[in-house]
Amino acid sequence: MDFILIILASGVATGTVLLYATLGETFSERSGVLNLGVEGMMLVGAMTAYKISAATSNPWIGLLVAMLAAGAVSQVHAFISITLQADQVVSGLALNFLATGISLVLGEGLTSLRDVVPTLPSFTIPVLSQLPWLGKVFFQNQSVMVYIGYVFVPLAWYYINRTRPGMHLRAVGEYPAAADSLGIGVFSMRYFYVFVGGLMAGLAGATISLSISPGWFGALTTAGQGWIAVGLVIFAQWNPPRAAVGAYIFGALRRLVLDIQGPALLLGFANPFFYNPYYGFFLKMLPYAFTVAVLVIGSREANRKRIGTPAALGLPYIRGQRGL
Repeated sequence: MDFILIILASGVATGTVLLYATLGETFSERSGVLNLGVEGMMLVGAMTAYKISAATSNPWIGLLVAMLAAGAVSQVHAFISITLQADQVVSGLALNFLATGISLVLGEGLTSLRDVVPTLPSFTIPVLSQLPWLGKVFFQNQSVMVYIGYVFVPLAWYYINRTRPGMHLRAVGEYPAAADSLGIGVFSMRYFYVFVGGLMAGLAGATISLSISPGWFGALTTAGQGWIAVGLVIFAQWNPPRAAVGAYIFGALRRLVLDIQGPALLLGFANPFFYNPYYGFFLKMLPYAFTVAVLVIGSREANRKRIGTPAALGLPYIRGQRGL
């Protein structure tokens, strides 16, 4: 029982990183812009947060600057895909390579600063932590970023579904021509929500380096979580609560992959993952295989309509053009 609770609690912590990245990509895609550069923007956020926190001895300043840095990088994709109307998939992949290269060059040698980098606090919520099962999983010795994530989810859902700006966001992602005819700035709104996606990706990266896995920075800091976040958007059907569920489940699976390889015995039997390391590689592959499967399923036109894909997602808007 304790083992299960540890896995679930660690899944919530690890899933918080995926949650922030998924919510940011949800806003971007709701506006009609697909951004595959989430992984690179997360790495920029992780590097910036680590570097600025070490320089200022204040993790909150590092967190803020990391968000702004990733948001600024996202505008490269916005300019190419919105203003120049280039293919969003190609632009997103190029952004990912660019952002990854920048973060690794500027982040060279940052691991040596591990002793001077302050981290974000973790604490237990007194009353809620006493709840059976749920208390130990969600409210006991979790990072402040986990608790902030709990607040973000309902706020994001309410914003998208119950506010006028959220209605404009959905209109731009579904029928940009109709939104434009009503005076809604399609181009400006898409720029803004791509920027929001960058901010959230930077927040996700900063959460890794300052809270979830503090103390080092390198090419494996994000470990492909940005790509999983892109798949989770489709899995969640662009719905923040579903995104939270998917993120926490994937977080638990990522932790399970690590812990299940440790004991020699599993449920009283010889643990095949302990004696054969190749099985462990197979387990690590499963989240990414799921991401690829989700993207393939979500790319089919019939499935796009069934799962509620924004109608204008991935399509450049040209004023005066018939259709979307």
